[in-house]
Amino acid sequence: MDQALSQIVERIRAATADATPLWIRGGGTKDFYGEALQGDILDTTALTGITSYEPSELVVTVRAGTPLAELEAALAEKGQCLPFEPPHFASNGTVGGMVAAGLSGPARASVGAVRDYVLGATLVNGRGDVLSFGGQVMKNVAGYDVSRVLAGSLGTLGVIAEVSLKVLPVAPAEATLEFACSQADALRLLNEWGGRPLPLNASCWFEYGGAGALYLRLRGAVAAVEAACTHLGGERKDNARAAADWQALRDQQLPWFDTSDGADALWRLSVPQTAPVLAIDGNAPLIEWHGGQRWYKAPPDQAARIREIAHAAGGHATLFRTPASDIPRFDAMSAPIARIHRALMQEFDPHRIFNRGRLFADA
Repeated sequence: MDQALSQIVERIRAATADATPLWIRGGGTKDFYGEALQGDILDTTALTGITSYEPSELVVTVRAGTPLAELEAALAEKGQCLPFEPPHFASNGTVGGMVAAGLSGPARASVGAVRDYVLGATLVNGRGDVLSFGGQVMKNVAGYDVSRVLAGSLGTLGVIAEVSLKVLPVAPAEATLEFACSQADALRLLNEWGGRPLPLNASCWFEYGGAGALYLRLRGAVAAVEAACTHLGGERKDNARAAADWQALRDQQLPWFDTSDGADALWRLSVPQTAPVLAIDGNAPLIEWHGGQRWYKAPPDQAARIREIAHAAGGHATLFRTPASDIPRFDAMSAPIARIHRALMQEFDPHRIFNRGRLFADA
């Protein structure tokens, strides 16, 4: 065990002994996400470095405090990438934070989520034990599901020390098409195209200047992308400009996401892709994931109404960014799912020292 990991283990054992809650923190780029943060900061940024990378095997093993940008740069040198496009939000995001938050970018509906690419992990639990799960190849299934559970756990199960991730080659070709259309037409088109053998990778619809526009990103073999462009029509965008716009979407840096006036919060609705236009008052939404992820700007006090609409559509709503402190960020889980979550937290962190209250306001 190296010095950085040893120091974290010692800190956890000391915190357990005196019942001091710990707030696990890497780059801090997702501090806004989840319920109120509690405890003394446990900094993971000393756990840095790519410990193993086999481009031919499409697997990389990296320590949790490693900057996400550093990992992506190393992959790009070999023509590979994290296909789920994890959001950065700022320049100092870390790999551990990427897994703990479990957030994915524009391509998620086509390529899968963070958890689908986690092959293995090393975790320090609430007793100060260093545990390893999974492996470095897809066929190594021992502990595989435990590793995947860490994605989206928001640090409530322990300190992620290292992860092994599946990576993929960068697609040979890419194109972005723009279509002028209403929200209803965009949803109809996305559902229609989803049933065809097209190299769909990402989509985004929003209103700009009172007019709706649907952006569709295609990725795949050169012949497939070119054939799809010819078949679908639309206005083809410059690749460099489009790439910058997709990155801005990924990191919520498009003007649409601005809530600096303080009147509105940012709501994230996860619904079936086939859900119709939702009757939520206010500005038109921004829609991603071929209709499956819909962002709304609305006051926090509309929580009950927004969640009722999301439930009726077969989904759920998350209060993603807000200055309010008294409204639950996450939708209520069903009783069976909540029991599973709490049982896992009890097993991995019996003294409840990790990120207390981050996932459940009362735990």
